[in-house]
Amino acid sequence: MRILFTGGAGKAGRHAIAYLLQQGHRVLNVDLAPLALAGVDNRIADITDAGQMFDVMSSYAGFDELDPGTGVPRFDAVVHFAAVPRILLKSDNECFRVNTLGTYNVIDAALKLGVCKIVFASSETTYGVCFADGERKPDYLPLDENHPTVPEDSYAMSKVVNEATAQCFQRRSGADIYGLRINNVIEPEDYAAQFPDYMQNPSLRRRNFFAYIDARDLGHMVERCVQVDGLGYQVFNVSNDTHSVATSTSDLIAEYYADVPLTRQMDEQETFYSNAKAKALLGFNPQHDWRDVLGR
Repeated sequence: MRILFTGGAGKAGRHAIAYLLQQGHRVLNVDLAPLALAGVDNRIADITDAGQMFDVMSSYAGFDELDPGTGVPRFDAVVHFAAVPRILLKSDNECFRVNTLGTYNVIDAALKLGVCKIVFASSETTYGVCFADGERKPDYLPLDENHPTVPEDSYAMSKVVNEATAQCFQRRSGADIYGLRINNVIEPEDYAAQFPDYMQNPSLRRRNFFAYIDARDLGHMVERCVQVDGLGYQVFNVSNDTHSVATSTSDLIAEYYADVPLTRQMDEQETFYSNAKAKALLGFNPQHDWRDVLGR
């Protein structure tokens, strides 16, 4: 497939693009900085400028596409990850502006140029726990996509608005538009650098529901989204199968979630951030567990 990917130079994007390239797709990365990765095409553009988004989506990915003499090929899919990635980086209103306007521009350009598969990055923060002032607990566990999304910070608010924007675009267009509520992204080198601290102090992971998504498995999730058609508008939690601390699920519940209802019994290493919907509808099958890396 010919895929336009925004934000590919970021932490999550660079691993997702690497995975897509490994599967044989052609990827044009659109970002404010190029991605130094063999095989990827790059274009410098600003998602908050609608004209630039229309331009890059209707342009050649590389010089080789000039050779056939048949005009500019159409992209088969757009994957939109570009954003201010969290609070406390830019002013709150700038974070909200960039994320919401950028998402509108990307989806609008894609649909008007005939792209019928769009995947965009939403966030675990939409559930209102990650960046809450003080401790906020889920309404129930395991946490699935039906859980209310009522955040109180500019980043998570922008992601909730983006989900509403995507749903509205999908209703009019009939395209497939899938939103990924991505859990805390962990790169391979993070296991040795960070996880020993998590084993000593599990509370460090409370705001992330004690969950994680390996960056390589996130790439697999994106690939499943571009391959599976016909689901209309959907949002998916994206996480690995197990939680990110050495403490058992039952002990975590006793210490942190004693007053939170359980909708079913859970396994002793099972993630609280349910990925069941992605498995059922997309065939998502994460492969990387930190225990295999650290020998736990």
